[in-house]
Amino acid sequence: MPTGTAIDSARVQRLVAEIAGGQARPFARPSVRGSRLVVNTSARHMHVSPEHLRILFGPDAELTPMRRLYQTGQFASEQTVDLIGPRRRLLKGLRILGPVRPATQIELAFSDAINLGIDAPVRMSGDTAGTPGAIVLGPAGHVELGEGIIRARRHVHMALDDAREYGVNHGDALDLVVEHPTCPIVLEQVMVRVHADFKLEVHIDTDEGNACDLSHATAVRLRKASRPVAGVST
Repeated sequence: MPTGTAIDSARVQRLVAEIAGGQARPFARPSVRGSRLVVNTSARHMHVSPEHLRILFGPDAELTPMRRLYQTGQFASEQTVDLIGPRRRLLKGLRILGPVRPATQIELAFSDAINLGIDAPVRMSGDTAGTPGAIVLGPAGHVELGEGIIRARRHVHMALDDAREYGVNHGDALDLVVEHPTCPIVLEQVMVRVHADFKLEVHIDTDEGNACDLSHATAVRLRKASRPVAGVST
């Protein structure tokens, strides 16, 4: 994967100076609980490989935990990067989540992708083949990411007991019912991810969370999918 050698560093800095402006949006995660079920909005973020972490933050760089996330071992780090899209638009303060992963991946909401001029497909995490890339800027260097930008498909993390309770297997789908005084909604095709270490949690992106005003929802629940599982890519 290209690591930035094909683009001049001075040119990158000029691009940043030309298009920088505004402040980064906070890494907020509105959430709501329904019995044991937790629904969280997943703000735009980056998962980084060890190689790219060294390029962006220096040869001895390690991710510094800032806040633990709901899933065991996952955390929001103190490190952030800036992202330059093909329209020469800048997204500042993209938070890196830890721990490091084998491959770098960036997850954006639809509105983020539109603003950057990136046609990001809806994919499950890790399914990044053939996806768009961008220039990632860190304090020590930059990465010309060839691929890896997606809109994360909404999904639910389940432990083995949870999957048995709901009668589903890894790769199945459920519908998420969000009850609300003025904007109740059903989000279909919530993909099921099962692992022994998972806690019961649904992830939707910020656009979806805003659309259903998740922080003011009165209840959430999962139900049997209303239609068969659609393809995992768009």
